[in-house]
Amino acid sequence: MASPDQIRPDGIEVPLERRLPSGTDFHAEVMRRHDAAVRGRRPTYRDPVSGYTVFTARFLADRGYCCRSGCRHCPFETS
Repeated sequence: MASPDQIRPDGIEVPLERRLPSGTDFHAEVMRRHDAAVRGRRPTYRDPVSGYTVFTARFLADRGYCCRSGCRHCPFETS
């Protein structure tokens, strides 16, 4: 696991596979919503399956630390 203050090289663009498996039917829609939120400088987006509010990787990176809550787009964790 990376240091809590060290962002993975792909941490803003790519969620951990175990948090958002690429083979799921909803992966593309989740990433579309995530990327739109990042481009729009919004800290969150609405998950298309659960309806939950999800933090973007950019918001989490700007916060500057990993909270260890298992965030889908955590840019700090490596495994």
